[in-house]
Order: sequence, then C-alpha cells, then structure tokens
Amino acid sequence: MEEIGIQLSDMQTEQFLTYYDMLIERNKVMNLTAITEYDDVVEKHFVDSVSLIKALDEEKVKNVIDIGTGAGFPGIPLKIVFPHLKVTLLDSLNKRIKFLNDVIGALELENIETIHGRAEDFAKQEIYREQYDLCVSRAVANLATLSEYCLPYVKVGGYFISYKSGEIEEELQQSKRAVSILGGTLGDVIKFALPGTDIGRSFVKIKKVKNTGKKYPRKAGLPSKEPLV
Repeated sequence: MEEIGIQLSDMQTEQFLTYYDMLIERNKVMNLTAITEYDDVVEKHFVDSVSLIKALDEEKVKNVIDIGTGAGFPGIPLKIVFPHLKVTLLDSLNKRIKFLNDVIGALELENIETIHGRAEDFAKQEIYREQYDLCVSRAVANLATLSEYCLPYVKVGGYFISYKSGEIEEELQQSKRAVSILGGTLGDVIKFALPGTDIGRSFVKIKKVKNTGKKYPRKAGLPSKEPLV
C-alpha cells in the first residue's frame, strides 16, 4: 500500500492477510475470484480498491455503498484502510453475502452491513435512497447502466465513482445523457496504472447535482437491457 501513500498498521496488515486467506479458502467451493496468487490479489484487488484516494478525499466521506460488491471489492479494503467509514455492501447472490458476513466477523469490522438483493429494488427504499455521500462500484457494466443502479443511492452533493479499465472515451460520451437524466454530472476521469504493473485503470467521478426522478431506477433488468443512452 505504501506505493499509493498508505501506511498500514499491524492490525490492518493482519486484517488483509486474514481476508486473503478466507478469500482463497472459500474460492475453492464457490466462484469469488479468478485471481488467486497473493501478489496478484494484493495488486489487482486490495491496492486497486483503495486507489480511490486518487479520486476523492476519503476523510470527507462518512458513508459509502458498494453496489455489486462480489467478494467485497472495493468496500472491505476501503473499510480496513478507512475505519471511520460506515459501509454498506450490496450483492444479488446470497452465497457471496454469507462469505462477506464471515469476513466482517473474522476481521471484527464495525459499522458495516450487507444487503442481499438487487440494486434496483433497494434504491426504492427510503432508508437507502439518496442517503450516501459516496457510491462505488467495480461491477462490469456500461456506465449508463451503472449510473441508473448507483446514482439513486447518492445524496445531492455526493459522488458516484465507477472503477473502469481499458478505453472508456466512447462509453463516457454514450453515458452523458443517462447521467444527466439521473441527476448527475460527469466530472474528472482519473487515469493511472496499478503500481508495479502496466494495467491501466480509470476512476469516473460523477457528482450528484439534483434529486433522481422517482421512476428511476426502472424495474429489475431494464437498466441493463435498455440503457438510458
């Protein structure tokens, strides 16, 4: 983590090691990650997750929701490194949620919750809708679709930050209308290479400037089948 300016305490280092061990062990019986070598997991999951500091001052964020968290990325690494954060992890697969709950217990993390379900459904609930300073997602979907899943959770003045790889210029252009409809505005795109690799990554920073219309997100499945482009 030092290569991105983060000094871990002994306890944080231990938490990451335990997380790695649990990830690899559970991966033997369910599909959590295709990346299993220790150094690769550190670079492509742990460091990648907390590289968010390149796009945002985490100290100014109180609560964050991770949509489509999968094996807990980026939400759990962010919680380990920034313990002050109140974190919500959402995923549609219950087996993954059970794994995340085991990790949270083993790492003795506090102020972190898991939600089993679809982003479209929970975004309609008052306790989650427009309640978060920050929404993050490493989910693989086009930006228009992801914005419909994520922006409804963000309070006005907050941010949705999408983790992206590869060329994204065309995707950015195609998502402008969707982002605007949903109450956001496209901001900076922060491009970088993961330390020690030639893997290009981008953070797309979207600021929430007005409330999302009540009809969004549309019912389950529609945001991916018919993106707002």
